[in-house]
Amino acid sequence: MSDDADGPAERTVARERSLRPMRRTIASRLQESYREAVHVTVSREVAAGALLAAADAGGESVDPSVTDVLLCALSDALTEHPSFNATFEDGTHRVYEEHNVGVAVTIDQGLVTPVLEDVGAKSLAGIARERRRLTERMQAGEYSMRTFEGGTFTVSNLGPLGVDSFTPIINPPEVAILGVNRIHEEVVPDGDGGVAVETRLTLDLSFDHRVVDGADAARFLGTLARYIDEAETYVT
Repeated sequence: MSDDADGPAERTVARERSLRPMRRTIASRLQESYREAVHVTVSREVAAGALLAAADAGGESVDPSVTDVLLCALSDALTEHPSFNATFEDGTHRVYEEHNVGVAVTIDQGLVTPVLEDVGAKSLAGIARERRRLTERMQAGEYSMRTFEGGTFTVSNLGPLGVDSFTPIINPPEVAILGVNRIHEEVVPDGDGGVAVETRLTLDLSFDHRVVDGADAARFLGTLARYIDEAETYVT
């Protein structure tokens, strides 16, 4: 311990490392996002019973996850609110026809977002197959930079890690990103003076306030909640 009471506290380095190229790229893009975009996050809790039922009803041949069903609902919501299916670069807000959704995947080097192309043109089975294939490629290290290009929106799901809420960071130059949290049971009023147990899910939407407003984000989440509540329609 130092004899100088006014001196800095001593600290001993346990270990140090330089960032790997992939991690440096991730760090650079996150810094770019916070430097350029005006981040605002709004949250909404939704009923998740239909979402789980649709995933279970997919059958062994399809075996969709909750994320796959959610992507179907998301695509329909983006159709109604196209301003979120967009990028903002050089002062220009570009809205796209295709819903090219980046789906965050954790690998050893960090969090990456391979792009699932044209989600709106795919069935639930097609989304499940393609998302699984992309995830396996990421985990095997079989990807190129093209795998991450052309996105129009991003989804990050921390629900499997038990997270209740978080603030997802926009993937530049996109306009918005949806954070998905854990599915949990909650006691709610049953409408007859009693209570019932309902399966719930919290969604966190971060958006660039330069391009869209809070009211727009609230309406987007309202539409997404409606499609999630009708999720069984995606099972054919």
